[in-house]
Amino acid sequence: MTHASAERAALADLLDRLGQDAPTLCEGWTTFDLAAHLVLRERRPDAAGGIALAPLARRTASVQESLKARYGYAGLTRLIRTGPGGVYRLVPRLDELVNPLEFFVHHEDVRRARPDWEPRELPPGLDEVLWRRLRIVGRLQLRRSPVGVVLHRTGGGVVLGGGRGGPRVEVRGTAGELTLFCLGRQRHARVETIGGDEAVSRLLGAPLDL
Repeated sequence: MTHASAERAALADLLDRLGQDAPTLCEGWTTFDLAAHLVLRERRPDAAGGIALAPLARRTASVQESLKARYGYAGLTRLIRTGPGGVYRLVPRLDELVNPLEFFVHHEDVRRARPDWEPRELPPGLDEVLWRRLRIVGRLQLRRSPVGVVLHRTGGGVVLGGGRGGPRVEVRGTAGELTLFCLGRQRHARVETIGGDEAVSRLLGAPLDL
C-alpha cells in the first residue's frame, strides 16, 4: 500500500465513522463538504480552478454542492475510498506524487477538529515524503508570511521562507506538524515557535492556506 492509499483509506474510515455533520478545520465545512471537495478535486478538474483562484470559486462551490446532491455522503465517501479517480488514475505515479500531502492534511483537518485529538505517530516513510514536498510547497506557502520563517524539522532539515530583512521566527517540529503549519493550520500544529511575541503572533494569524 502506498502512502497516498493508506491516508486515503484512513480518512475514508474516519469519515464513515463520524458521519456527514462533523466539524473540520476547513472554515465553514462539515465532513460532507470536505468529502465533496475531495471528489471534485480528483474527478472534476474542469471545476477545480476555484480551489486556488478566487474568480472561479463560485463555480467550484456550485459543482461541489451538485456532487453532494448527486451522490450523498455515503456515495462520496465510497468514491474517495475507491480512488484515485480522474487524472490521478490515468497518469502513472501522480497519486503518490501529489496525494500523500493532500490526504494527510485533510485527514488531520477531521481529526483535529475534535476536542480529544492527539498527534499520531507517522510511518517514517510518510514523514520523509511530507518533508520532501514541504521543501517545495513550504517556500511557496510562506511567501504569504509577514515575517521571515525558518522551519527546523525534528531529525534534521531546514527550510527558509517568508520576508527577508525583518523579524524572523523559528518553527520547530516534525515534518507532519510543519506541513500543517505551512498550509494554514498554524494554531492546530504541535510545533515550537521561537521569536519575538509580535512576530510570532503575526505568523500565527497569517493566511498561509490557499
